[in-house]
Amino acid sequence: MEDIVVPLIAFPTIFVGLPWLILHYVSQWKRAPKITEEDERMLDEMYNLARRLEDRLNTVERIVAADNPDFRPGLSTPQQTYSNELPSTNRFDRIDRTFNRSN
Repeated sequence: MEDIVVPLIAFPTIFVGLPWLILHYVSQWKRAPKITEEDERMLDEMYNLARRLEDRLNTVERIVAADNPDFRPGLSTPQQTYSNELPSTNRFDRIDRTFNRSN
């Protein structure tokens, strides 16, 4: 009896249930909302605004530090330099930029 029950449960599960589950979540993923051009522009604008605000804060901290020698800047010290372009998600673009920087 067990010799028949296990294959009767295993085969439909493997050949029907698993593909159905995979296709179900693939279709859910494709129906998920995607980022629109307007959202992309808004993200670019917010990125530029944040960069400008950090530059302003660094300027204010430099002015205060010049007036007050005991002043210690907070967490807004520059961690990295910013470029005008957003980081690329394309692997080859990153390799090209790295190669061009080293030359």
